[in-house]
Amino acid sequence: MDFGFEIERLMAQSRLKTGLRAFRHRNFRLFFLGQLTSLVGTWMQTVAQSWLVYRLTGSAALLGVVGFASQFPILVLAPIAGSVADTYPRRRSMLAIQMAAMLLAFPLAALTLLNRIQVWHVLVLAVLLGIVNAFDIPVRQSFVAEMVGREDLVNAIALNSSMMNGARIIGPAVAGILVATVGEGWCFLINGLSYVAVIVGLLFITSGNQAPQEEYTSHTEAILEGFRFVLHTRPVRTLLMLIGVISLMGMPYSVLMPIFADHILNGGAKGLGFLMGFSGIGALLGAITLAGRQGIRGLTTWVMLACMGFGTSLILFSASRIFWLSTLLLVPVGFCMMVQLASSNTLIQSMVPDRLRGRVMAVYSMMFMGMAPFGALLAGLLATRLGAPLTVAIGGIACVGGAAIFRSKLPAVRAEGRQLILAQMMAAGEPPESGSPNISS
Repeated sequence: MDFGFEIERLMAQSRLKTGLRAFRHRNFRLFFLGQLTSLVGTWMQTVAQSWLVYRLTGSAALLGVVGFASQFPILVLAPIAGSVADTYPRRRSMLAIQMAAMLLAFPLAALTLLNRIQVWHVLVLAVLLGIVNAFDIPVRQSFVAEMVGREDLVNAIALNSSMMNGARIIGPAVAGILVATVGEGWCFLINGLSYVAVIVGLLFITSGNQAPQEEYTSHTEAILEGFRFVLHTRPVRTLLMLIGVISLMGMPYSVLMPIFADHILNGGAKGLGFLMGFSGIGALLGAITLAGRQGIRGLTTWVMLACMGFGTSLILFSASRIFWLSTLLLVPVGFCMMVQLASSNTLIQSMVPDRLRGRVMAVYSMMFMGMAPFGALLAGLLATRLGAPLTVAIGGIACVGGAAIFRSKLPAVRAEGRQLILAQMMAAGEPPESGSPNISS
């Protein structure tokens, strides 16, 4: 017997079991499978909608306007959504949110398939979907934590990110083929039908039926309590500010992808699908990397390095004029973006009390998605004047600068973050394991 081979096989099985440990929860398995199907459709719609707007207008500015319209409601409504996430049963809230999103996909599909679609139709439906997404993010993030508990939270967040980015690979690739062959409308129709999977999964989930907050307070006071926690908690505040920087300056690169695909790299609709798909491959690799982690040790360093890598990769991508090289450069773009966002999400959720989870994740969504519309609008306007490559390069430089500032604050963030995590573990009745609450490198 080759004992070396047997040891390697057992170690691989152990790593796989560790990386998939959140799947031991039946409710999480149902949620994962439903969301995976739905998110493939969502990414198909995202890519097809961008191409549709660009095909109808040829305008970089209008691409930015549509991006703004779809995400601005998140900034406005996220505080209310966070209060809802901490007040009402999360499974029922998720059902209502998914049904609303499904109903919005069908009018977009019908108008496009009947060749009656206009840009203002896209704008109105984008705003309505943005309203739905404002409630989806804090409710979904809090619901994941409720399904698996604190002990498997790191793994569940990583697996959830893996699922989202697996869909991000499949969806754009399929969308690129469908748009080029039968048009955008079929992508919108498939997206509407894909919500059936997540709705059926939610119907069979048994957790999330109780209101997370026993004592009812006014929504205004609940919202203010969440903001006070964020403002007075330096590690959470610092992580959220860095997320705001990449959301405003770095992430809008995706809004300009139709311009890169068509005019700069000459790839057309299929090229757009490949570009978005390779970015998704990088993000999936980042999520898989995080799924193999057992604790949070060193995550602050990962956040800093990932932000720096994200900015550097964007700068290199902006300079490329070769299609295959550009697609390859989007792999580290997606990888670094996912590592930073998922690591920050994990750290924040490890530091926040359960009763405030929805409201703090609402602030997370404000910085992650709420700042994005301003970034999309700014990117569209700058691209009109300066060109898409220079606009993306400026965003990359801003991300590198943000990472440098974050690095200067690491000692204080680590010290305070360690105390917060220990406090939450003790409140949950969990004895701290050796090294587990250490967030330093």
